Amino acid sequence: MTNRMLDALSYAGRGWPVLPIVPGGKKPLGELVPNGFHDASADPELVRAWWTAYPTANVGVATGHPAFDVLDVDQKAAGSGWPAFNRLKAAGILPVPFMVVTTPSGGMHAYYVGTDQSCGSLPKSFIDFKAAGGYVVVPPSTVDGRPYQLISERPAAQHQLNWSAVKDYLNPPRPITTAPRRPTAGTGIPGLAAWLADKTKPGRNAALFWASCRAVENGATEAELHELYRGMQFGDGFDERQAARTVADAYRTIRRSA
Repeated sequence: MTNRMLDALSYAGRGWPVLPIVPGGKKPLGELVPNGFHDASADPELVRAWWTAYPTANVGVATGHPAFDVLDVDQKAAGSGWPAFNRLKAAGILPVPFMVVTTPSGGMHAYYVGTDQSCGSLPKSFIDFKAAGGYVVVPPSTVDGRPYQLISERPAAQHQLNWSAVKDYLNPPRPITTAPRRPTAGTGIPGLAAWLADKTKPGRNAALFWASCRAVENGATEAELHELYRGMQFGDGFDERQAARTVADAYRTIRRSA
């Protein structure tokens, strides 16, 4: 049994669906997994068969639930994601990841509890997000002779990353020109909630984050913020769990800056 096979079996043993990656590269081995990450599996017999056929294949893991989400900090000739990462960290938007991996290019993968959020990318910030519908290459795989390396592991750090909050911070929504209907006193929640109820895709989550920040500035508690999205229209990737994460992140963002 090869070392690379043992690595793949170790990941599969955690319940994480793995897939064979071209040796020394990042693309799925099409001969074995013609549907790419869709063919990823935690079945040990299938994993053994794959790495018996290609003992030096790199190891990939399909991201999202039941595995993990990844914040990908790129390091490229065109630019670096480290400044954006440091801004996110200073703003308190990034929870502690349960694993940190350096990539062959000098970037980083921060691992969080897997969710059903969609993958995303902020090219101008050189930051990517791998979740449902994606995959990453994992240690000790190599690209051009350089390895992915595990830097730290904190099993107790079981946090989810709110990708919408990351996007809203690094790429703020356009200024809202239509003023919400606000009461003359109090937290402003009734007027803000009525304004949000009219919102349809796209931009519902960004509008909720903005309204939550304004409500906190007016003295709203975190518990009161949940009234903001009661009448909103859910669907198309925006649900009540996402809304709850967004108001919680807005509350923390404003409280930290106070």
